[in-house]
Amino acid sequence: MKIGIISDTHDNMPKIALAVRLFNEECVDLVVHGGDFISPITAEHFAALDAPLIGVFGNNDGERLYLTKRFEKIGVIYPDHHEFEFAGKRGVVMHEPKFIDALVKSEAYDLIIYGHTHEIDIRQGKTLVINPGEACGWISGRATVVILDTNTMSPRLIDI
Repeated sequence: MKIGIISDTHDNMPKIALAVRLFNEECVDLVVHGGDFISPITAEHFAALDAPLIGVFGNNDGERLYLTKRFEKIGVIYPDHHEFEFAGKRGVVMHEPKFIDALVKSEAYDLIIYGHTHEIDIRQGKTLVINPGEACGWISGRATVVILDTNTMSPRLIDI
């Protein structure tokens, strides 16, 4: 199984389109968004995904009701954190990195995904931690996503 991991798209439509195209070319089975979609119009580009999407709201997602409605046919955006299962493993996605170190120590999850900081954070271990950085590229000047091979738990950071 492959998981496409993206966060902090912040309405950068060309970068969202590039990420969607990459995820489709890589035949990912699931896309996980770590929050800060921003506008409901982002759904237009995410609708081209060949895989389902799960995500969480970020601190800059203001129009949550309409975002939820626009993403209904694409996937689900959860209000806070969201626990999920994949390939017999447990994962959690959140926007802000609340209690990351405690979660890692707890070993309750095989995978922790977060966003918010716009900084790449990939930590290998019994619990794999992934912040794919910002897909928008607005703050760092670098737009990135991650593709995770769940068979080997090997993440691949990709510039878009």
